[in-house]
Amino acid sequence: MDFSLTKEQQMIKEMVRDFAEKEIAPYAAKWDEEAHFPLDVFRKMGELGLLGLPFPEEYGGAGGDTISYAIAVEEIGRACGGTGLSYAAAVSLGASPIYYFGTEEQKQKWLVPMAKGETLGAFGLTEPNAGSDAGGTRTTAVLDGDEYVINGEKCWITNAQYARQVIVTAVTGKDARGKNIITALIVPTDSPGFTIRSNYDKMGVRASNTCELVFENVRVPKENVLGDPQKGFKQFLYTLDGGRISIAALAVGIAQAAFEKALQYAKERVQFGQSISKFQAIQFKLADMAMEIELARNMVYKAAWLKDQGKPFTKEASFAKLFASEMGFRVCNQAIQIHGGYGYMKEYGVERHLRDVKLMEIGEGTSEIQRLVIARQLGC
Repeated sequence: MDFSLTKEQQMIKEMVRDFAEKEIAPYAAKWDEEAHFPLDVFRKMGELGLLGLPFPEEYGGAGGDTISYAIAVEEIGRACGGTGLSYAAAVSLGASPIYYFGTEEQKQKWLVPMAKGETLGAFGLTEPNAGSDAGGTRTTAVLDGDEYVINGEKCWITNAQYARQVIVTAVTGKDARGKNIITALIVPTDSPGFTIRSNYDKMGVRASNTCELVFENVRVPKENVLGDPQKGFKQFLYTLDGGRISIAALAVGIAQAAFEKALQYAKERVQFGQSISKFQAIQFKLADMAMEIELARNMVYKAAWLKDQGKPFTKEASFAKLFASEMGFRVCNQAIQIHGGYGYMKEYGVERHLRDVKLMEIGEGTSEIQRLVIARQLGC
């Protein structure tokens, strides 16, 4: 398996990096401070074809592969972790499930506008009492004639305030073993009884929009069921497998940004008559950081390649997500250490990377859940 990028992948990398350095990086600190969601930047990303990058052209996409998409997430995350998170969520969670499981009619109605960058989507899975235990979903959807009536709440849902629709998981009954049947439903955000609040004051990824959703007798037509009504649980597990590749890529991007700042600072900072990059203690830190970033990037590419080839990738997606997120935290922490007291100050930017990257160990399956997934894949 050759991980040298194709000509197309290299072009995407250069195009996204150029865009991110001009349109995102100069404003990242301000967006972080103000918890500002840069909707205008998402419109520009839509015009560039980035929001439809991994989808076929027939659905308004760019026809790219998963590796190209992972590269785009990394480059956007390198400029701003929050913007990178919202980009990854828009594609992996908002649009992908409709591409994977939607009817042709659903794809035309919901996916095409997202792929073209005209609308955003969101994915409502997590609940106050059902985070890692997604099987503990309490939101319900009861069939009443030709409509489902939804009641419940979701928390920490990315992009919902700016989304046209949210894919919501809800309990619709019990199976033969008495376990909850979980169904996925496409819920327009302007539905009566659907309340979206964005009151969270977050530690990091503050440029990303994070919402609480409340459903009070929200009615949607039964044609809004996404995929097999009996297999909503399996569907979102597959969705999360793909999402983990993008979270791993985002961790790599944030770590890369922190590393670059640390390397530059180490060359410029003079102590005891020479730049601190001449001291072995600093050199070893930088060597370890560079090595771990490259290892994580290769894991991301491998998981993405397996997905593109139609091969099983659950284990490798968890490998990549677990290693990249924990690597990202180590690298960002060391970047602050190399900066010393300056690293603790907001103006140098590295403390923002540490705050942003911490979420990568929590979102889309915590590190603990990744280890469980890997152990099960190993047959434990």
